[in-house]
Amino acid sequence: MPTSHVDVATGHASRYLQQLCKHWAHKFPVEFDPNHGTIDLTLGHTVLDADAAALHITVAADEAGSLERLETVVADHIKRFAFREELAFDWKRASAA
Repeated sequence: MPTSHVDVATGHASRYLQQLCKHWAHKFPVEFDPNHGTIDLTLGHTVLDADAAALHITVAADEAGSLERLETVVADHIKRFAFREELAFDWKRASAA
């Protein structure tokens, strides 16, 4: 299963994690608390972890094309929540085993 990871520097990681999880909770299976969340989208699985300095996101999909789309969908939603700050998403693909 192709996966990728990004560490997004922000002091509002917990806020964005909770907003994203609440946003998708009405359509997809979601579990979250202020520091950890999981979302099972049709495109794939997303895991979010928040600390004081960053939002850590890992996404996994069944195929590489879906992984790229999932990266974009997750990043675009978080950017909308974070409109007051400029966030950088430098996704790192996990090497195939």
